[in-house]
Amino acid sequence: MQRVLAAAIGFASIAAAVAASAEPPAGAVACSGCHPASTRVASPVPRLAGLDRAAIVRAMQDFRSGARPATVMDRIAKGFTDAEIQAIAAWYAVQK
Repeated sequence: MQRVLAAAIGFASIAAAVAASAEPPAGAVACSGCHPASTRVASPVPRLAGLDRAAIVRAMQDFRSGARPATVMDRIAKGFTDAEIQAIAAWYAVQK
């Protein structure tokens, strides 16, 4: 239990540090290949900027585990560690 708590605190610290940074964390830039940055773009792929951090993390974890069906996100999500997912989610959550 203490390990889980320590990991959660570590992830939160990483996420907060990345969110405060103007530079996207490693891996985040690749998301813009499919996810639109502009609100004026009509796309079946959701815009990530401004989404809830926890929702992004949950979606990535579900893609990675196979709990959420996908065409390519399941394979993409498997390439990220938990810490990378937390950092990317935190960064996108504070983007406008």
